[in-house]
Amino acid sequence: METLKFKTNIKCGNCVAAVTPHLNAVEGIEKWEVDLKDPNRTLTVETEGADAGTVKKAVETAGYKAEPVA
Repeated sequence: METLKFKTNIKCGNCVAAVTPHLNAVEGIEKWEVDLKDPNRTLTVETEGADAGTVKKAVETAGYKAEPVA
């Protein structure tokens, strides 16, 4: 299991709802969450096989930005 973190512009519950079907459709993502209290709106993804580029593309397809965080 690998944990990936992204800085996003996801701001609220409605934004999370918009991203949900896109992230849930990515094969290999076991679990994900967005910390809306964090100023960076950090998206944490636990994955078995999905890479950072795939996750970033899924978020961008939903209309949001995601930048990998080291």
